[in-house]
Amino acid sequence: MAMAGLVACFVLYSSLGHIPSALGVILRTTDKIVWANEFEPIELTCLIESISTNNPRIEWKKIKDGIPSYVYFQNKIAGDLENRAQLREPANILIFNTTRSDTAEYRCEVAAIDDQRDFDEILISLAVRVKPVVPRCSVPEAVTVGTSTELRCLENEGFPAPQYRWFHNNEELPQDPKNSPRFVNFSYTINPDTGSLKFRRVRKEDAGEYYCQAKNDAGHAQCPTQVMEVYDVDIIGIVLKCLGGVSVVIILMAFLCSIRRMCLQYKCHNENHYNWPTQNNGVEYADADEGHFRHKSSFII
Repeated sequence: MAMAGLVACFVLYSSLGHIPSALGVILRTTDKIVWANEFEPIELTCLIESISTNNPRIEWKKIKDGIPSYVYFQNKIAGDLENRAQLREPANILIFNTTRSDTAEYRCEVAAIDDQRDFDEILISLAVRVKPVVPRCSVPEAVTVGTSTELRCLENEGFPAPQYRWFHNNEELPQDPKNSPRFVNFSYTINPDTGSLKFRRVRKEDAGEYYCQAKNDAGHAQCPTQVMEVYDVDIIGIVLKCLGGVSVVIILMAFLCSIRRMCLQYKCHNENHYNWPTQNNGVEYADADEGHFRHKSSFII
């Protein structure tokens, strides 16, 4: 009766998808989602809670873009982790110095031929944080009071994507100036996701030194300080430029008129000095439509 009850219990557990731990291999992990900083060590845990087989087959696979590859196979580290990791009891894998290329899913597989449930696996997701590099900053050298302008900051190495902060004369600019009594009169907007700092209307007080900082959970980096100068509107200069333009037009028109006058004088001079035919042998030529000539009074036969 006792044996029949045990068999019935086993059949019941099997039908429900559960197998007693004493009858099969069971794995678990401390963290299914693991974060690590680049160039630092990290351990992926694969704990064997139950097993009867003395020498189970342990394998680790790295799955990136849906493609699996071995990183522990036939009792040795392989693939991308070769010479950079080791297996630790019972089935954990320790990566000595993680890199951004290690970001992937890792699957621990254990096969125990002597167990009723002879196989189990567990999936772990590893994400490697990358510290930002020095961002590229763009600050205009000079702007005019009352105009709009934009300062830009960009960094594309950090992971996760960094947040951006701007500093003016070594003081951090709050994301919303209206929430700070110190900056309540400032007219700028900051986008912490894109690194954009926009001024709607520049004031004299906006002049000074600016730099941007890119930051994520792995660290931060900032660009060198750049100076933005702010100038008043130069009314006199604008008027002088306009007058200068008018003067150029007047001079050009006077020059063209003088050229035209010289051309007309030259044409008239040529017409006044035209050489008409001379009179020969006392013959005086009449108009062409008369068809004859006449003798002068001095003409004697």
